[in-house]
Amino acid sequence: MELKATSLGKRLAQHPYDRAEILTAGVKVSGDKHEYLIPFNQLLDIQCRRGLVWGELEFTLAENKVVRLHGTEWAETQRFYHHLTTLWQQWSQEMSEVAAGVLNAWQEKIRSGETQEQWLRRDESQALCQALRRALQALPVPTLRLESFDNCRDAWRECKDWLADSEAKRLAHNQAFTDAMLTRYADFFANIESSPLNPSQARAVVNGERSLLVLAGAGSGKTSVLVARAGWLIERGEATAEQILLLAFGRKAAREMEERLQARLHTDAIAARTFHALALHIIGQGGRKTPRVSELENDTAARHDLLLTAWRDQCREKKAQAKGWREWLSNELQWDIDEGEFWEDEALCKRLASRLDRWLGLMRMHGGSQAEMIAAAPDDVRDVFQKRVKLMAPLLKAWKAALKAEEAVDFSGLIHQAINVLDKGRFVSPWKHILVDEFQDISPQRAALLAALRRQNSATRLFAVGDDWQAIYRFSGAQLSLTTAFEDHFGEGDQCALDTTYRFNGRIGDIANRFVQQNPHQREKPLNSLRAGDSKAVTLLAQEQLEALLDKMSGYVRPDERVLVLARYHHLRPAALEMAATRWPKLQLEFMTIHASKGQQADYVIIVGLNEGRDGFPAPARESIMEQALLPATEDFPDAEERRLLYVALTRARHRVWLLYDKAAPSVFVDALTRLGVPTARKP
Repeated sequence: MELKATSLGKRLAQHPYDRAEILTAGVKVSGDKHEYLIPFNQLLDIQCRRGLVWGELEFTLAENKVVRLHGTEWAETQRFYHHLTTLWQQWSQEMSEVAAGVLNAWQEKIRSGETQEQWLRRDESQALCQALRRALQALPVPTLRLESFDNCRDAWRECKDWLADSEAKRLAHNQAFTDAMLTRYADFFANIESSPLNPSQARAVVNGERSLLVLAGAGSGKTSVLVARAGWLIERGEATAEQILLLAFGRKAAREMEERLQARLHTDAIAARTFHALALHIIGQGGRKTPRVSELENDTAARHDLLLTAWRDQCREKKAQAKGWREWLSNELQWDIDEGEFWEDEALCKRLASRLDRWLGLMRMHGGSQAEMIAAAPDDVRDVFQKRVKLMAPLLKAWKAALKAEEAVDFSGLIHQAINVLDKGRFVSPWKHILVDEFQDISPQRAALLAALRRQNSATRLFAVGDDWQAIYRFSGAQLSLTTAFEDHFGEGDQCALDTTYRFNGRIGDIANRFVQQNPHQREKPLNSLRAGDSKAVTLLAQEQLEALLDKMSGYVRPDERVLVLARYHHLRPAALEMAATRWPKLQLEFMTIHASKGQQADYVIIVGLNEGRDGFPAPARESIMEQALLPATEDFPDAEERRLLYVALTRARHRVWLLYDKAAPSVFVDALTRLGVPTARKP
């Protein structure tokens, strides 16, 4: 059936469209120069209007598009409209049955998902939304018309509501699931550890995201959460013991975790390894033979001898190398270098050995070629860094030769080889769940190993427990952004926090938390204490009052209570401690660096050396070009890592902390702490 404008109507309307034709399932509107095909599945509405003389048809499409036909004889227009409308409605009714079938199926799918007793992951929810959108796009009628069909309306509204608020519905579902699990498995959470898990710990254990970062502040029970997580996976049948891998950063920590797992879960099948032990296992299983770790890695003296020998040889043999090293040591490190054969100076060599060891370690950790190292260096140091790499190249060559002669590998090489084995598919990962302790200390190299494991087994889930407030190992390659920008590196997942500390009182917690969070780049989290603590729980004290303080402490500290004396450097050990055994024999006094105190706790803590200057705290920046180029970029907040180091020191204490400073040259931290309300005592 066709409708045409009259010749007079066409002339007066001056419109591009002057005729319409009904097709099988659509209508074609055309003119002398224009044509518009409107299928029924794009048509939203048809309007028929009468003008002064002629009729008008109006076809409404998506995005407020309107196609009009003018100048048609009114009676003909009405007949065409009624016929077209009847066909369109018949077609619409048939298509609505198809749409209703799709929508009802999706309604049932959404409802069944909401009633299932399992965690709804973020990626699953997003995939569900994408699939639903694709299904809606495939409907034979526009979604804007679904409200008009009785057989589609309810299901359409439910689907539309889910799309509009899918994240809120996912969170509500997971909250309901968590509450149900905490109730049903109350006995499990009460008995899995020696003390019942608190709600925040239990919620972290139940969380089923593919990648989960658990922010565990000092003393918040992260080890309990790791053990409970492994137990939960087994309890719920989500994994067998053999499918769970726990990673720690030191052999002692791995061994202690393994013993804890065996004691609480009564199984020795869960692997608790260091990253290096894991790499060794992967290479052994997927390679031709198990590599042997070089004895040089555990013998610092032999390592230093090797590097110094190579360094002396290149200085003796090549004047250009000797000149380059002289410039490096005198200009950049500002060392006083003697004229002549400075490489024979034993004092200089002893001083340099640890530096060479450190720089070589950074180059090995990078793993790439020298050209790749240089290309990756920041623009402002690249030229100088290139010269430094050339000077280090003979030492790197000597190191590789020593490994070859020993038929062994170093620690960095282990991880690189393991990644290569995984990427070539020579090792099939059996682990569905990887649990990582002290995640804030992870380096790009270790992160790459995790990524390779997850590429190899796409079902692998990552459960990372750490605290970005305690990230203090950048000097060994740790990259804080792997924690603070967790989702960018390990895929979209979730984050939660353990909100209660069982170690320090509320006053210590308040000062330490506010102090570290002055850096806006640190992740925010609550950390509440079970005890209030008084206003003097954190006190500033002049450093000359140390002996008086220890005298006073000897009067009230019990023999079974531990006192930690902490300093930024080992050589800042107070001289007063030399007479501690006889003057304060009942005091359980221990001295260590703040770095060494990580993971420790004591009843009382004395922090010494809050001074300005070369050995001050915060430590002045004195990185060489090698560190600047090969370590993760420094943060743009002043003294960011040093601030976290003081947080670690503060949070070792259960009851009280004293911060000792030099009145003549106080640390900038003294003023910062004073502004937070820390009192300054005239005497202990």
